[in-house]
Amino acid sequence: MATIGRFQKGDSIFHAKVVDGKLFKLKGDVFGSPSYEKNPLNPKGIKTLIPVEPSKVIAVGLNYADHARESNAQVPQEPLFWLKAPTSLIPDGAKIEIPFPEHRTDYEAELAIVIGRRVRNVATAAAARYIFGYTAAQDISDRTIQHSESQWARAKSFDTFTPLGPHVETKIDPHQLTIQLFQNGQLRQNSLTSQLMFNCFELVSFISTNLTLLPGDVILTGTPSSVGPITSGDRLEVRIQGMTPLVNTVK
Repeated sequence: MATIGRFQKGDSIFHAKVVDGKLFKLKGDVFGSPSYEKNPLNPKGIKTLIPVEPSKVIAVGLNYADHARESNAQVPQEPLFWLKAPTSLIPDGAKIEIPFPEHRTDYEAELAIVIGRRVRNVATAAAARYIFGYTAAQDISDRTIQHSESQWARAKSFDTFTPLGPHVETKIDPHQLTIQLFQNGQLRQNSLTSQLMFNCFELVSFISTNLTLLPGDVILTGTPSSVGPITSGDRLEVRIQGMTPLVNTVK
């Protein structure tokens, strides 16, 4: 496998391998040993969905030192994580909805890990065996609520607050990727995943010591510095090296 997406045509929902823009429908369990149809699908009427259906979305905070500094927050000594509602997920091309226009609401570009196998208490050295792949994401945040509460889940779990996709890359090294966010064509965030204080394998290991991870679960690894506010009409694009860009608009 390499580039995997989840799609809908009519009443049928399916995973497919994406090769040069062509879709080859999967046969079997996407997290097992699937095969693919030899002939590409007719693209007419096919809609891109979020690439997986996680039982939980786990967000990691302050995982880039520069973002911790701009947030006036202490750099954590171990990964800081919380749960986001799966109902906050939207696919590539969908609209981010701001529930309280009078609040400050920010973009946050992130690399996301997709779990491929059930895992509990895995060592860092073995964590890669349990990762299905990686995709682009955003952790949209209502800062007004976040700064008024000690828990961050509500500020980050509104419907549409977790754009994800469009595809999962199963053959990519996550440790030295460029990660960028463009707002209306202007570069706003620009960093490397090598700047993560806790890398992807360390995150899977640490989180799995606290709870069981299931196939399809998503871990947002944190955002670099230069987060900023969004307004209605914005076009937001997350570009991560080796991945299809994730593009969403705001209303």
